[in-house]
Amino acid sequence: MNEHHKSEIQIQLEQETVEAAKSDPAKFGLLYEKYFRQVFVFVFRRIGDEEQAADIVSNTFLKAMLALPKYIFKGVPFSAWLFRIASNEVNMYFRKTNKERIVSLDKSDLSTIIVESGENDSTDVQQKLLKALATLKPEEMQLIELRFFEKNAFLEIGEIMGITENNAKVRTYRILDKLKQFLTKIGGI
Repeated sequence: MNEHHKSEIQIQLEQETVEAAKSDPAKFGLLYEKYFRQVFVFVFRRIGDEEQAADIVSNTFLKAMLALPKYIFKGVPFSAWLFRIASNEVNMYFRKTNKERIVSLDKSDLSTIIVESGENDSTDVQQKLLKALATLKPEEMQLIELRFFEKNAFLEIGEIMGITENNAKVRTYRILDKLKQFLTKIGGI
């Protein structure tokens, strides 16, 4: 069985669980257990405060459970819908608190972006890329995070961001071009 077929079966089984949870809220616990950690990491990487992240994740799952009857399957994992709710909750948190957004990444994340942009990976280029990332708007950084740090497919990114899969691709590659131009300007490549 190939990976694509396995993925389709997993999404179908997940969709059956979602449908069951619509009529039996106790079944929502299965979805909570499956996705709590992923959603928590998603939120924590953006705000850097464990207690606040826990509150946001709690609100995310409460809103998801309340809105579940309106959920419509769109061919992507249920997690994309949860991440979209979590993303909205994180954005509300930043609007209310006026705090700075956190970007949590490691060397492999940076290397992935550098390789994707067609450059040679080095410590010097990584340092310059960090400077370039700091110039991005929050929405641009979210696209980069979803694609390169959290390894989401463009279809899922589109669902999370409320845009089409193609638009997610186009925006991501435009951001990569913007980063490449910035690196060229500061002598990074």
